Amino acid sequence: MLRIGVGKVQPREAEFPEHGRADFPWGHEMHMIDLAGTCRHIVRDWATSMLKLLGKPTSINVRKVLWLGEELALQIDHAPMQAPGDAESLRRLNPNGLVPVLIDGTAVLWESNTICRYLAARQRRHDLLPAEPLARARVEQWMDWQATDLNSAWRPAFMALVRHSPAFQDAAVIDHSVAAWNRLMTVLDAQLATTGAFVTGADLTLADIVLGLSANRWRMTPMARPALPAVDAWIARLETRPGYRAHAGNGIP
Repeated sequence: MLRIGVGKVQPREAEFPEHGRADFPWGHEMHMIDLAGTCRHIVRDWATSMLKLLGKPTSINVRKVLWLGEELALQIDHAPMQAPGDAESLRRLNPNGLVPVLIDGTAVLWESNTICRYLAARQRRHDLLPAEPLARARVEQWMDWQATDLNSAWRPAFMALVRHSPAFQDAAVIDHSVAAWNRLMTVLDAQLATTGAFVTGADLTLADIVLGLSANRWRMTPMARPALPAVDAWIARLETRPGYRAHAGNGIP
């Protein structure tokens, strides 16, 4: 005969939902106590056991998801899928044929910043992605800025100076890209000088994770760069985090 108690479970979480449901009591401990008083602890973490991430480990967008996984203490099965051999299989999951792709049970997601938002919300990490609309928008505006303005600026310079791509050899285009990249990093430096800590304020958010990868790439690309003391101080703060050291500041631009 057993007495079963479940700790920290809200009323709507009392039943085990189907895999992937956000209202499952992730990581909660079930205590099964027999009549002799022996306590056995069974941890059922359905969420982490089903997460699979596809994408080559050198990809900047794959690495931001892996860093977030460290912050969330998630166990992510990372499969280094890459083209051309995996291109057809990848397109079945993402019609663009790009990584990363996240598989969570029967759910499939692509676009790295969307994946980051999903995982933070799934784990109810409102410190990383606030629930309050204005606070959330302030995080997301910097995430969108990273994905649009900043990425567009650095692409020609990075592809020429690091990847040595034959498609990016126009010196004028490269110079323009370097100038635009430096200008936008100066914008980030001014923001960090204002907050004095992280991108949107005193605490780390998803904005720091996605921009931390971009800043690492900026510092590792062989080109002239302005001195940005607020960016340097911010990166020093990021370097105290194991996830940053493992997946961002790990020697890969």
